[in-house]
Amino acid sequence: MRRAELDEYLVCILDENPNASDINFTVGKPPQVEVDGLLKPAYMDFGIRRLTPFHTETIALNLVGNDRRGIQHLLTMGSCDISYYLPGRARFRVNIFSQRGTYSIAMRQLPTKIPTIDELELPSVLKQVADEKFGMVFVTGTTGSGKSTTLAAVLNEVNARHPYHVVTLEDPVEFVHPQLRATFNQRELGLDFDTFANGLRAALRQAPKVILVGEMRDRETVEIGLSAAETGNLVLSTLHTMDAGQSVNRIIGMFELEEERLVRIRLADTMRWIISQRLLPKIGGGRVAAFEVMGNSLRVQEAIAHGEAEGKTFYEMMEHAEPFGWTTFDASISRLYEQGKITEETALAYATKRALVKRNIDQIRSARGEKTTDIEGLKLDREYQKSFGF
Repeated sequence: MRRAELDEYLVCILDENPNASDINFTVGKPPQVEVDGLLKPAYMDFGIRRLTPFHTETIALNLVGNDRRGIQHLLTMGSCDISYYLPGRARFRVNIFSQRGTYSIAMRQLPTKIPTIDELELPSVLKQVADEKFGMVFVTGTTGSGKSTTLAAVLNEVNARHPYHVVTLEDPVEFVHPQLRATFNQRELGLDFDTFANGLRAALRQAPKVILVGEMRDRETVEIGLSAAETGNLVLSTLHTMDAGQSVNRIIGMFELEEERLVRIRLADTMRWIISQRLLPKIGGGRVAAFEVMGNSLRVQEAIAHGEAEGKTFYEMMEHAEPFGWTTFDASISRLYEQGKITEETALAYATKRALVKRNIDQIRSARGEKTTDIEGLKLDREYQKSFGF
């Protein structure tokens, strides 16, 4: 398979599956496409019923092309991350990895249009993130939950409203931002810098106002990010964590025990927002995002600096600050159920506190005049009462 044939095949897959998020090539399986979180065979008319090691190796070599760093990482480290451009159609973030002596490929389709906060129906409080002057903002969630898309929407807001210098450090560059009010310099790991820590260290000498770090992967990157935030930069990044509390613990856990006290104080002073998200199956097909949003307040600073305590948990603080745009996952999921976007089963499956979400659902159903229990036909057993002298 030559590169032109691969491009033609990818175009056919996208034509057949307009809502595809990922394309997967694995030996022993047919080419697969992921739609709404589920895998299915992709464009079987091409004649590939089951991929062989030769198929996946040929596809991998076509995708890597002349990227020497990608080839070196694949051979020495067993995997590599690259970007691939399908002319006139799409861009992909590609991971090629070896497994049991063969190659597998995972291709994540990247939108060519920069989304806005309103188009994505993100919490309106994210517009406040774009107005922050300094500090750290974390967008967290599992792989494929849309963290990069959310950050792109925030940067798009910055681009439309503020004449700032923005430096992004990505692996690879996903969204190419136009030069509007802001000035963008987008750097790619492996091509423009060797590690996130070194790229972030260099960014401090490039006079940015906003710095995007693709991912806080290690202690050194977090430490430099804290320093950047402390010196007047707005630092945006991602973490692979499930909620706000876990995000704080993950950052602190990257440091040694004797450093914990100082790190807690620095994080309490610099953290501005933690936005966590989960993608849930939507009624009628597709997926919808649920969010957890925590900003900064004196109570949050105290909990970060000294740890959570009874009556002083991050969850409770988010509940009490809902009038200010903060929210818990459970409140967000309950709203999605009330709007008819998800089923009760989905709401309970993705809830943090199932009992609380169940109670919210019962209240919603009761307000609609619907039954809240399946128990029917109860009556007093008169004979039972008589036998015990009642």
